[in-house]
Amino acid sequence: MVLRQKRHDKLLQAVIPSAGVYGAGYRLISRPIVFKLCCRIIVQRRITQNEKMNLLSKHETRRRLLRGMPDSDMLSSQVAHWFQSPQGEAVLRAEREAIHKALEKLFGYHILQLGFSEEHSVIEESPVGHKIIFSPSFRPGSTRAVASNEELPLSSDSIDVVVIHHALDFAVNSHCVLREATRVLRSGGHMFIVGFNPYSYWGFWKLFKRKKNIPWRGKFISKGRVCDWLKLLDLHIGSISYGLHFMPVKISRLLSHAQSLESFGNKLNSPIGGAYFIHCIKQSMPLTPILPKWRPLRARASVMPAAENVRAKIKIH
Repeated sequence: MVLRQKRHDKLLQAVIPSAGVYGAGYRLISRPIVFKLCCRIIVQRRITQNEKMNLLSKHETRRRLLRGMPDSDMLSSQVAHWFQSPQGEAVLRAEREAIHKALEKLFGYHILQLGFSEEHSVIEESPVGHKIIFSPSFRPGSTRAVASNEELPLSSDSIDVVVIHHALDFAVNSHCVLREATRVLRSGGHMFIVGFNPYSYWGFWKLFKRKKNIPWRGKFISKGRVCDWLKLLDLHIGSISYGLHFMPVKISRLLSHAQSLESFGNKLNSPIGGAYFIHCIKQSMPLTPILPKWRPLRARASVMPAAENVRAKIKIH
């Protein structure tokens, strides 16, 4: 028993550096103290991560852990990796063609793209000069600014065109992202929303897939629900179209026919496409009402009463 205890004490000892009177040295401490120090460091790191994630509540943290939802930096890397796969490349190609047809007729000064992959842009062919894409997390070597989609560092009514590229599908608070995008959009500006359609082959395929993989981790918010949110934010819906008419497979031989299937589905205007494209316009009432300009009335000359102007004729008999 004594030998076993001594062996256990040797295993529980650790060597850490310490500064003393005679300079830097080393001292032996027991493993429980090391464990407490490690716990403090872990707690401090968790607090720092929670501050970056806007201090999520206990119930929200439990929900994210149970569902296996990663942080924004891990999620953005997964989305970027999926867009580099054959399936993601086919999806990105089809969505770029659909968005380019809508953006080529719009002009302005600033255009903003909201999404979880800053490496894959869908607004490069837009005629708008200044293109803004934020990175969801810091990456070494990246030249893009870091910002959250739920808290944009932009002034209100400053963006001409906003493109929401699957940001509602992977965001923690989708309604907050849409409200923030509406805030920065100027009056009369255009907004394009790209999201996965739950009432499609892709939505049916999601029922049999693992929810930890991309894109099946997304929420797949329905078109009707998004339209209700847009009406609450005073956004006028201009048009709704669909895309991704090919099957959600990963076989490269079948994905080679995705472009032909996409053009055939666009001709039929099939509503069961894997993605929907909503075009809306921000319409807000002016702060100062425009009053009609009435012409001033001409000043009339003073008129004597009719009783005083009439000359009375008196007959004398």
